[in-house]
Amino acid sequence: MVINISGYQFANLSNLEEIKAKLKPFCINLGLKGTVLLAEEGVNIFVAGSRESVDTFVESLPQFGLPQVPNFKESPSDEQPFKRMLVKIKPEIIAMGQPQVKPSEKPAPYVDAKTFREWLREGKDMIVLDTRNDYEIHLGTFKGAVDLDVHKFRDFPDAVRAMSQDTKKKPVVTFCTGGIRCEKAAPFLIDEGFEEVYQLDGGILKYFEECGGEGWDGECFVFDKRVGVDPALNETETIQCFACRKPLLPHEVKSEHYRLGESCPNCVDSK
Repeated sequence: MVINISGYQFANLSNLEEIKAKLKPFCINLGLKGTVLLAEEGVNIFVAGSRESVDTFVESLPQFGLPQVPNFKESPSDEQPFKRMLVKIKPEIIAMGQPQVKPSEKPAPYVDAKTFREWLREGKDMIVLDTRNDYEIHLGTFKGAVDLDVHKFRDFPDAVRAMSQDTKKKPVVTFCTGGIRCEKAAPFLIDEGFEEVYQLDGGILKYFEECGGEGWDGECFVFDKRVGVDPALNETETIQCFACRKPLLPHEVKSEHYRLGESCPNCVDSK
């Protein structure tokens, strides 16, 4: 069994080239594969390997000048979902293009998974805002969630600014896969004048872990070979189109426009 972990931490980092030079061979020697993103604003981690290797990696982060990452999201898979081990230096660990948003200095309030579930059960008058990209939402989302129809996270600020002014008076709960996008999305909403904003602590994956699929419709897109996981955090049979990379629902795979290795109903008419 392969253990998959994902997690992030916003912190002020320096000496990124030195960290990269030491961290990559360390991970390779442990037999890990995946991606570690480094930026001056923090670290974002997606790696997979044996139980022993993953535990050693997590415990060793401080020796490389990296912060401990609280609450890693963990799930099993039968096969290694990554092809190689990468350590990359980026301007941002999650690209939003709004440098004034600094989660390590001014985070938005969190709501934990069980409290959020209670809010859903009681029908709390709130906006549940999906901050993910359109192709991720295609696979599944919370029932009644607002979809801003963005193709990449850099489009999120403009989509927010196009929302009705009336929405700024309602409580808003933002959510994403593991929480990292909300670390920027929720403070941005506050900067834009939204009066009561929360971010779902740990994102969808933490919600699945603690609350199962209550209030959720579909699967959750993940950024590795697995493509999708169900509310029990098990890998599903969902596949991606070879051409446009969009996750495909069962009826799309059965469509006459689906051609293995070529196209799907979403891109068959495009170049």
